[in-house]
Amino acid sequence: MLSVITVTSDDLALPLEEHVTRVATALEAHGHVVALAPAEPDDPVRRRLHTVRSALEADRLAIVPLSLPPLARALLGEQLRQLAGTDLGPGVLAGAARLLSYYLHSGALLGSVAKLDRVPVGVGSHVKSLVPGRHFAVLAHPEPYLGEAEPTAIPPGPGYQTQLAVAGKGVDPGWITGPLADAWHSQHLREVPLPPDSARWWGTAKLVEFTAYIADVGMLYQLVTSVRRDTCTWCGLEVIGDQCLFCATRLAERQTPAKHAADHRGRSVETPRRPQLEPHKR
Repeated sequence: MLSVITVTSDDLALPLEEHVTRVATALEAHGHVVALAPAEPDDPVRRRLHTVRSALEADRLAIVPLSLPPLARALLGEQLRQLAGTDLGPGVLAGAARLLSYYLHSGALLGSVAKLDRVPVGVGSHVKSLVPGRHFAVLAHPEPYLGEAEPTAIPPGPGYQTQLAVAGKGVDPGWITGPLADAWHSQHLREVPLPPDSARWWGTAKLVEFTAYIADVGMLYQLVTSVRRDTCTWCGLEVIGDQCLFCATRLAERQTPAKHAADHRGRSVETPRRPQLEPHKR
């Protein structure tokens, strides 16, 4: 069964050798590993993952960069682990990470936006954040939103059935568990631990993070299986999307294998070249 890991700054505390050993053990036990990483190429967590992959020379480790807040990334990893118990292959599951990210609505209730750089922040909001007791509702995904936390001011939510995960106790979560949950028609409120990267990501420790997500594995399975699949001609995995996230082959680069050699015996057939990862992805 495929293993899915969500790498955080806590993993950077591990010596590199130990991190390599852990991933190698997971590969040996599960065959393939999907690692969900921050989208920024210079993020230390993502750079560590590429170092581990290079050390192992592992084509069975897929690093999936995602522009998601920490809680949303953790919940996406949970969804993929649920789907790993179905008949979906590793190439499809790696591509499903990007697909299912569109069905996450993630934000936070913040006590200050002075250091927030994930969504546009106007001068007025910066000034208001200096006033004690102000709370700000921020939505980072799928569309940015910033406003004061008022019962009548609710950011657009999902148009389908979701559960609402809530993490952190840096401010009073009443706006999330009350007006937001009601407006988004949340089926269930779930309290979860705050991810270790949340304070750095949101620019403040005075926060409560929230994410609306699909908890029904049957619905997740239907979403993934409704997408066209293809076969990677380099590694042979069944994939969705425009790229195999294990060997980095793009769909546009996929060509018919050199099976026509028998029909052209007088010609030399060039051996397909292995796709090369960009330097920062090694």
